[in-house]
Amino acid sequence: MRFICNKTFLLLSAVILAGACSVVYSHCQIPCGIYDDAARFEMIAEHIMTIEKSISSINQLSAESKPDYNQIVRWVENKEKHADAASGIITYYFMAQRIKPVAKNSPGEYDKYVSQLTLLHEMLVQCMKARQSADEAVIEKLRGLLGEFEKEYLTNRK
Repeated sequence: MRFICNKTFLLLSAVILAGACSVVYSHCQIPCGIYDDAARFEMIAEHIMTIEKSISSINQLSAESKPDYNQIVRWVENKEKHADAASGIITYYFMAQRIKPVAKNSPGEYDKYVSQLTLLHEMLVQCMKARQSADEAVIEKLRGLLGEFEKEYLTNRK
């Protein structure tokens, strides 16, 4: 009996610790119905600003006569982390949960659906490019796509 209680206690403790130590960065994958689109747009915009700051710092540090490679590596890791976080919001929040598939025989709705998916895909490509380089042009493209998507998404939102 004592062995069963200890085993149960250990198992319960492990589950509680695993839950307490887990960090969740994306919205849930269950139909909870709790959505805050405006917050997600702000989060993506903040990630873009952080990527921009990282790229700027990488370029500035790299141009110095004696580059601080440790600091450059930190900025590269930061840039990649935020590009991944933005990609996560795009895929797990918008593509998986908020943009619902539409039948092809609904011309107006289907066109909007395709347009939104296209913008989101273009944003994912720019997030990937932000990971691959320190090109500041990627930021402007990403920021522009976010603005286009937000306008498209919020227009006639049901």
